[in-house]
Amino acid sequence: MKDDRPSGEAAPALVAGAGRAVLLDASGEVLRLAPRDALRALRDRAPPLLVHAPATARRLGSRGFACFDLLELFAFVHPARPAAPTPRGLALALGFEPPEGMEAAAAMLADRADLLLGHLALLRGTGAGRDAGAIAARMAAAGWTWGSAVRAALAAPAESGPDALRVWKRLPEWEDAAPRPQPTAHAVSPEAARARLAAMLGAPAEPRPMQADYAAAVAAAFAPRQARGDPHVVLAEAGTGTGKTLGYIAPATLWAETNGAPVWVSTYTRHLQRQVEAELARLYRDPNKRRARVVVRKGRENYLCLLNYEEAVAGGGADIALGLIARWIGATSDGDISGGDLPGWFAELFGPARIASLVDRRGECIHAGCFHWRRCFPEHVIRRAQGADIIVANHALTMAQAVWGGLDDHLVPTHYVFDEGHHLFDAADSAFAIALSAQEAAELRRWLLGAEGGRSRARGLRRRVEELVLGRPSLEEALASLLRAARTLPTREWMAPDGALAGPAGPGEAFLAALRAQVLARSEGEEGTLECDLHPVGPALAASAGEFARALSRIVEPAKELARLLDHRLDEEAEELDPAMRNRIEAACRSLARRVILPLTAWVDMLGAVQAQPPEPGVRQEQVLFLRLERRDGTERDAALLRHFLDPTIPFAMSLARPAQGMVVTSATLRDAGEADVETAWLDAEARVGATHLPSPAIRVVVPSAFDYWRQTQVFVVADVAPELDAVAAAYRELFLAAGGGGLGLFTAIARLRAVHARIAERVEAAGIPLYAQHVDAMDNATLVDVFRAEPESCLLGTDAMRDGVDVPGRALRLVVFERVPWARPDILHRERRIHLSGGDPQAYDARVVRMRLRQAFGRLIRAEGDRGVFVLLDRRTPSRLLSAFPVPARRVGLAEAVAATRAFLAENPVV
Repeated sequence: MKDDRPSGEAAPALVAGAGRAVLLDASGEVLRLAPRDALRALRDRAPPLLVHAPATARRLGSRGFACFDLLELFAFVHPARPAAPTPRGLALALGFEPPEGMEAAAAMLADRADLLLGHLALLRGTGAGRDAGAIAARMAAAGWTWGSAVRAALAAPAESGPDALRVWKRLPEWEDAAPRPQPTAHAVSPEAARARLAAMLGAPAEPRPMQADYAAAVAAAFAPRQARGDPHVVLAEAGTGTGKTLGYIAPATLWAETNGAPVWVSTYTRHLQRQVEAELARLYRDPNKRRARVVVRKGRENYLCLLNYEEAVAGGGADIALGLIARWIGATSDGDISGGDLPGWFAELFGPARIASLVDRRGECIHAGCFHWRRCFPEHVIRRAQGADIIVANHALTMAQAVWGGLDDHLVPTHYVFDEGHHLFDAADSAFAIALSAQEAAELRRWLLGAEGGRSRARGLRRRVEELVLGRPSLEEALASLLRAARTLPTREWMAPDGALAGPAGPGEAFLAALRAQVLARSEGEEGTLECDLHPVGPALAASAGEFARALSRIVEPAKELARLLDHRLDEEAEELDPAMRNRIEAACRSLARRVILPLTAWVDMLGAVQAQPPEPGVRQEQVLFLRLERRDGTERDAALLRHFLDPTIPFAMSLARPAQGMVVTSATLRDAGEADVETAWLDAEARVGATHLPSPAIRVVVPSAFDYWRQTQVFVVADVAPELDAVAAAYRELFLAAGGGGLGLFTAIARLRAVHARIAERVEAAGIPLYAQHVDAMDNATLVDVFRAEPESCLLGTDAMRDGVDVPGRALRLVVFERVPWARPDILHRERRIHLSGGDPQAYDARVVRMRLRQAFGRLIRAEGDRGVFVLLDRRTPSRLLSAFPVPARRVGLAEAVAATRAFLAENPVV
């Protein structure tokens, strides 16, 4: 150590890859070692410097070892600042040229550590430095390896006071503002939309006529509505590179500013939310003004709960993680702990349970009854949103906001922009589906009754509302009746490993056991997701459904009575209730409705369908009911009776679109490119977003892509690779080597992804191409994409679902390899939809689903004018009717030709 700091003179530096490691000794000697040898070498040395301890340990085949993880130091010094968790990503985050190769990466770690400690030294003697020093002292006492070095850099005392981690005391409080007046209804003309776009782009910007045409066209959604229930709807297909984000922001912001009401911009992925927020900086260049005008809304469960944090601090232990969280709390822009400015790798370093314990995922918020209510992060966001012009949210939250008439703010949107509109069908399917499952029932029991023993901090309904009912006999009796009835709900231990019922069998457990028996009797397979039709219903399931329905009804009735009596207090005591108590009562009523009354009423209705006459075979039903069992390692993880709308765009249109005044649905892939008839393609697109259920026809807009795909891309279908894993792995290996990195490999099964990774990792990394993999590396999806983006010579393996989360322009993505045709999972729900929503042609329905998926995956490849890339499909059984998904002809070739062509194309057409 030098001045209590790890440095190149005292601490080794370690970088690990697949099957190899580089250890830079304290003497300066570079050791290139196999994983086992690296672990052996570490036994006789000081803890090493490294980046991302869990990922490094996994690559070495270890469960972990003492180390100086630079990510922990970075998170302390620069909280709420993003950085990809690799040596290269760390260098880029600190403004340095990234290292090339493992040896160079190891050599830079000591310098980066000294640099970060130097940044801390600048805080000496300041209030911020004293606060940081107190936190560091607490962390050092808990055994933080960086503790001594950080305290030395800050010249901080060895001990800290009790307030070191009580950072909530320094947070600002929100203030209520006057409610907005009723908005006006002025239109946005096409000319005004073009002018706003031009102002956002600035004078030196290159003219983009297609983007201006797009902005002018979508402005039609902001015309005054002429009849209630008949919104203006614009379906806008804008090819990749059009600049559609700025294109719809232009008329949306102009309408919001002119009329005094917000426009909700809804996306499917977090990445696009961040992109929308970044693009708005072109209009609102002042960060303070942008913060006031633009708000990203997420569910309450995404934000740090200060009460949970306080309880964790009071409980002691794990002070290293809590210390870094304390630093982050003082720097975060909005407290979003899940996908916000807390780095995604934080949960990887300290475990996802640490993050989960600090958020309110159980719906237990006590609102104004909480000491932290006026400092609460989601409450800050809610109040900012009340005065914002643009509210950015995901599809699920946007639908919930409309369905519930406002979540916590009574704000019902009138104008929407749905970006990534091709996901609306699936988002609506999730939003309007209902699951009567073992997990959901056990979670409701926990929400009502609390922890019921164990170490959980679950509070239960009594603790949350006791101040609201105390001394009021009718309220106390309704609460007691509700909690007594809740004990009939199943527990989490409803099924023993041997298949027997665990503990006393109540009506809930009996129903789940009968459900399980029917699924096992009528399905094949032993593991994974097993399904069967509800009908014909077995006798045991029908009988238990009736008993369970009666038990649930006995929960619903006192819940309704409790909510009614609480609501009565709002009226009877209107002059006496202070705002905080009124807020608590209103929140309790909302929670009872959303968590108990409405879900259980739906469950009772579903159980009634179990006992009802079965529908006629082959007759279209509005809703599809079926049974599902989740089994892993021979143990039941969940059992469920599920109800989905056959066409989920019907409730979407009725509950969200019809009450709206204007709506834009936009995507690069609204229509099926493989459909020869243009009108048919549009009709299908309209059906997928619910436009066919509205009184007036949607306005159709098409803006072609700005890219020259014929010049920028090539597409190959490899015709001689067998589906066996060895052959598939060899194909991935050779294609990744031919591209020299920058490859994204997509799989339809996790087991095959892992098997291919195990077969190719060492060969690929030996060529200087880092290989990362979902479900293999100790990183979540968002972190893996950040790493992939920061490491242009790396390759990434992921499941088919990852294709929507990858937005990587430039050299970092120049090859996409799809293992198989991404057919829809042949489950019961898909079976019913291909029969009844296909217009009599189920095979065409299947093909349309696949073409859309292939087109979306292809769209990841070219994100900018200078991009070049190759798309390869390894499935030799690919039907020709699917290849029209691509904007360029797909060539069927052998693997050798595909490898040679990939190498030649990327060499002759380098990414600019």
